[in-house]
Amino acid sequence: MLKPFPILLAAPLALAACSDRTDEVRGVDHGETLLSVSASGQAESRPDRAQFQAGIETWARSAKDASSANQEKIAEIVAAFEGLEDSHATGPFSDALPGRFEVTETKRASDDGSDAGGGLMSVMRGGRVFEKVGVNVSTVYGTLGEAAQKAMAARGVPGMDTDPRFWASGISLVAHMQNPHCPAVHMNTRMFWTPGAWWFGGGSDLNPCIEYDEDTAHFHATQKAHLDPHGDTLYPELKAWADEYFYIPHRHRARGVGGIFMDDRNTGDWEADFALTQDIGRAFLPAYLPLVEKRRVQDCTEDDKDTQLIHRGLYAEYNLVYDRGTKFGLATGHDANAVLMSLPPLAKWV
Repeated sequence: MLKPFPILLAAPLALAACSDRTDEVRGVDHGETLLSVSASGQAESRPDRAQFQAGIETWARSAKDASSANQEKIAEIVAAFEGLEDSHATGPFSDALPGRFEVTETKRASDDGSDAGGGLMSVMRGGRVFEKVGVNVSTVYGTLGEAAQKAMAARGVPGMDTDPRFWASGISLVAHMQNPHCPAVHMNTRMFWTPGAWWFGGGSDLNPCIEYDEDTAHFHATQKAHLDPHGDTLYPELKAWADEYFYIPHRHRARGVGGIFMDDRNTGDWEADFALTQDIGRAFLPAYLPLVEKRRVQDCTEDDKDTQLIHRGLYAEYNLVYDRGTKFGLATGHDANAVLMSLPPLAKWV
């Protein structure tokens, strides 16, 4: 049975943001088989009907077309974020210049120097809504190194000792806000393939330094509404997983107020798992945007900013010590600036 395979994964995104401180994504020739995936039988995939999802669906005839569509949609997202910068006309930071994204192509090479994928890193720094926001998309492939092979084998991925090839694609978004009353946020969706297994992963979590119960309730209720069509038990399961995954053991606390998280998602139904991953992305905009629109005009003090900087230290500690994506990106030789894009621009430890 032939199954369509997502050459690039992404999700519908939108952000907005506050204090008075002043590719080469690989193209594949038409008809070339990129991957053969096994899941409850044989499922051969060819890149002649690749889907890219970023709020608008684009169907492309080849992986090369999908890569072009990906860049176009990321450009639309970047334009939307810059529009939020332009529209911030009142409140803290509104007298500053609106921020703009810098878009950088990232490339990854194998040990022998051959192409091993890459992507686009889009980062805005020093905006009047966003202090730092990054939207990265990447598609990487090759052979896992020894340490990564051992890590995958420990997670139960079969065949690492005989065929350690891999392919991974995803989008990652992290926003650190100017106004301490605006919550920081993280969102990611991804797919990973090896000859012995494939799976989806992703989620989003809210990281306010100043918590508002109504904001937390809205964020979670919106995620639940998007996951309930996939099964009544799914939201509680993914929420509990997020609570566990985003916990900082050495601090004995969570890094934020949670959200949803999944990894190693392979039920044997590729279409259902892909649809779930897309809805994790679709939940992000309505869950997060209203919070920023409400909080970005709220007055804030130097004490509020100090609280924000201390809280950012938790985020940095977690990402450097525990985060799977950070570890994988660095272990597989991906662009370090892209991998570490999630780190806050400033943080404080006391």
